[in-house]
Amino acid sequence: MTTRSDGPDEEYWRGASGGDEGGPGDGSEYAGPPPTEPPPPGWRPPIVVQPPPPRQLPPQDEAGLDRAEESARTLTLGVSMLAGAVLLIVICVLCSRAVF
Repeated sequence: MTTRSDGPDEEYWRGASGGDEGGPGDGSEYAGPPPTEPPPPGWRPPIVVQPPPPRQLPPQDEAGLDRAEESARTLTLGVSMLAGAVLLIVICVLCSRAVF
């Protein structure tokens, strides 16, 4: 639920007629947009010279990329297996201390 406030800020929004409601026939009809004037001649910014197209990239070494990806995969699997083994040992030590 909203409440009415007739403070000084409300006067700005009432308009020239002083009424709360702005409807058809109350003298506050829309007069349309202001008239436009054509832009002055030369209003466009100067044209900048286009840069040359980008040069060709060197060809990729597909076999070298495959070798690097395979060695990265091997390293990742090795580190994860080592971390899993350490985690398994820590869990076994903690469980053995809880049981005994």
